Amino acid sequence: MNKNKVKDIVIVGGGTSGWMTAAMLVRLFKSQLNITLVESEVIGTIGVGEATIPPLQIFNSVLGIKESDFIKQTQATYKLGIEFANWGKQQQAYMHAFGNIGKDIGFTQFHHYWLKSKPLQASDFWQYSLNYQAAKHNKFEAIDTLAGSPLAGITHAYHFDAGLYANLLRHYSENLSVKRIEGLITSTQLSNNGHIESITLADNQCIKGDLFIDCSGFSALLIEKQLQVGYENWQHWLPCDSAYAVQCERVDDIIPYTRSIAHDAGWQWRIPLQNRTGNGLVYCSKFISDDDAKALLLDNLDAKPLTEPRKIQFTTGRRKLQWHKNCVAIGLSSGFLEPLESTSLHLVQSAIIRLTKLFPHQGIQQANVDEYNRQSALEFEQIRDFIILHYHANQRSNTSGNQADLWQQCREMPIPESLKNKIALFEATGTVMRHQDELFTEAAWVQVMLGQGIMPRDYNPLANSIQPQDLSEFLTNVKTIIKRAVDNMPDHEQFIQRL
Repeated sequence: MNKNKVKDIVIVGGGTSGWMTAAMLVRLFKSQLNITLVESEVIGTIGVGEATIPPLQIFNSVLGIKESDFIKQTQATYKLGIEFANWGKQQQAYMHAFGNIGKDIGFTQFHHYWLKSKPLQASDFWQYSLNYQAAKHNKFEAIDTLAGSPLAGITHAYHFDAGLYANLLRHYSENLSVKRIEGLITSTQLSNNGHIESITLADNQCIKGDLFIDCSGFSALLIEKQLQVGYENWQHWLPCDSAYAVQCERVDDIIPYTRSIAHDAGWQWRIPLQNRTGNGLVYCSKFISDDDAKALLLDNLDAKPLTEPRKIQFTTGRRKLQWHKNCVAIGLSSGFLEPLESTSLHLVQSAIIRLTKLFPHQGIQQANVDEYNRQSALEFEQIRDFIILHYHANQRSNTSGNQADLWQQCREMPIPESLKNKIALFEATGTVMRHQDELFTEAAWVQVMLGQGIMPRDYNPLANSIQPQDLSEFLTNVKTIIKRAVDNMPDHEQFIQRL
């Protein structure tokens, strides 16, 4: 008998990350594990993660949750991309639209053909995005391909109530034998080898486990307060350190995209749900006071507030080790990247899937721990670079009246070599090099770089294989097919009501 076999799993903390973890582990491992989740209703959750990116569809599908049930039970709407207003220059906007742009030909990506056509302005690029055109016309339809053409269909994500999603997953998990215990942790017991042996609650209940999963949010009760793995601070690249979040009444037209609006000292999000709109202001306290930030957010709501704004403080970065000994940190306990590209819940999802692939079935092996930490670090760094790009490539003028402002600081700051090289390559030849398993697609990088004014000086010469007249006809056909498809789509809210 293997005494080191991992059988008893203890998840510390509920919320979205805790219940996502519980749901997936019980779904995949079923009777192989005993899963206990400890949470306290006294401790609130951050609960601002109301937008995500397309991979959540896969997560729900693996759990067997139907999209129509998810939409109904979480007050969800569809999301086709994120619009960035005032990020390049003031009074200008572009979108990171999900899915493909145009149609690649052979080994050559579509944007090289677009570059060859000598567009007059970068905004022309989004004429070839089905997601963008549907989003801006407030349309939606779940289609995989465009009829009678080789063009791909809609790629979508969701806006939803994270609290309702956690409740949905809690019921799902408890129905599959996950045990929930209500209580506050008062102490943690370590074994001689430094592993966590058990936790003790305020009612003196002792809970033992073989593997502990820290979903305790910014508190990081196990991974940091007990195991002290350390934190890698990235605020020299991403200086925002505070946020206010508030909900307001719903608006009449529920748009199928998130809005990110840059302000002098940060940026504001707008996330439309069926029953309300989620709002927030992420800001750098060096350039604006808390009171002014709160007032700025309230002054820029598009409907009456339903709640009092909640203050959130954070330090951008990641734990130096996200798996240490017999403890794995998932969610905010593992690190924090501001929600500019809606990656918070995706990082939870990818951490869970990574754990299942490296699960310590016959006991914790250091090789598995090291690989988990290597992959986690790389994923955080890749997403970090993508977010830094938005700040660094801004062309905003200083309107704050200060000698220096947030945007000037971000333009002038040194950036990671990995991002510096990626920008230089795109500027020179329009090429985007990315790791095979990197989260953000080539189309995503191209949209943000073009949207913020980085125009390549050249394009791939393979695009010269098409004669100018044929290229012009090809581009016209793509636009025509997309327009026809969008014209035939139902309105976004109309599609939701059909469910």
